[in-house]
Amino acid sequence: MITTLPRTHPSGLPYRPGVGALLLNSAGRVFVGQRLDAKLEAWQMPQGGIDDGEDPATAMIRELEEETGVIPALARITRETPDWHHYDLPDEMVGTIWRGRYCGQRQKWFTMEFLGQDADVNIATPHPEFKAWRWAEPGELVDLAVPFKRELYTDVLAALGVK
Repeated sequence: MITTLPRTHPSGLPYRPGVGALLLNSAGRVFVGQRLDAKLEAWQMPQGGIDDGEDPATAMIRELEEETGVIPALARITRETPDWHHYDLPDEMVGTIWRGRYCGQRQKWFTMEFLGQDADVNIATPHPEFKAWRWAEPGELVDLAVPFKRELYTDVLAALGVK
């Protein structure tokens, strides 16, 4: 299934607009965090919702700082997906997350160059989302993700030309 096409969900619920970042360090490794609320041994790249009236690039810079503590001066956007990419929540999660308003997300993704040092990453933010973080090889990302985001990650990596 291609995730870039417009989609409708059998539930009739819309997709939450969001963004995601492949934050690459100087060694070409990607930031991944392990969610605080995760029941699985899964890792994800920084991602989150777009606020009303916010453009995707601004949302990505805000989300990156909120989730990783990386300030805007230490991350530079180098590439953006031309299309929106989607993922569906598992059936048992539809109607329970995001106050039951969405069936999944439609996201714009960005490759970002990390200009700082590891010490500039601080996941102990005012509203923490991750309990741990690390740098991962791009080839590991799909296998590290929760099962319902694996197709999304495959498509995003291809769209951004990351191998």
